[in-house]
Amino acid sequence: MVGGEVLKACLEHDEIDKITSLVRRPSGIEHLKLKEILVEDFCDVSELKDYFRDVDVAIYCLAAYQGQMSAEEYRRITVDYTKVFATALMQRSPDAVFCLFSAAGADSKEKSKMQFARDKGAAENYVFAKGFSRAHAFRPAYIYPVVKREEPSKLYKLVRILYPLLRLIYPRGVVRSEHLAKAMLEVGLHGGEKLIYENKDIRKIQLS
Repeated sequence: MVGGEVLKACLEHDEIDKITSLVRRPSGIEHLKLKEILVEDFCDVSELKDYFRDVDVAIYCLAAYQGQMSAEEYRRITVDYTKVFATALMQRSPDAVFCLFSAAGADSKEKSKMQFARDKGAAENYVFAKGFSRAHAFRPAYIYPVVKREEPSKLYKLVRILYPLLRLIYPRGVVRSEHLAKAMLEVGLHGGEKLIYENKDIRKIQLS
């Protein structure tokens, strides 16, 4: 959902002339700017090291829904994959900017009783500790998918239906997927004052 919107924003942006996209599933998009690489195991990117060279901005959007898998698998995707990617990037593009797709409620102290909060916090902490020229974590709350999709649960189906009302009564708790994507790209390209962007901060980012 988010990665697809980031890719779309990158393809449309005049300042970007080359995109390398590491994906779990083919996007079906063909473009002169785009080099798409299908990755079978994100815990082993040793064969992809050349794609991590000369990177200016990395926007990391790989994520999963906790309720759809075991605790071990969720941590592997959320924490281990992030560590492998960040390590490979630092080794070959230490001056890169790293923008991490995180989530509202992420616990920087990694002590929450909720696994997603601990694991998201762990992923953030690892990225921040690597020493990139800039690193930012984005913590959206409910993300409204501008492209219709198969919702992962009944709760998400309900929230999607209620989105127009939520946007009116609790705007700080929602963000459109396209705005989130463009906000991450804007900060990645042009800088930002915050290390962590909460949902309200993301909504305030002026898009070019």
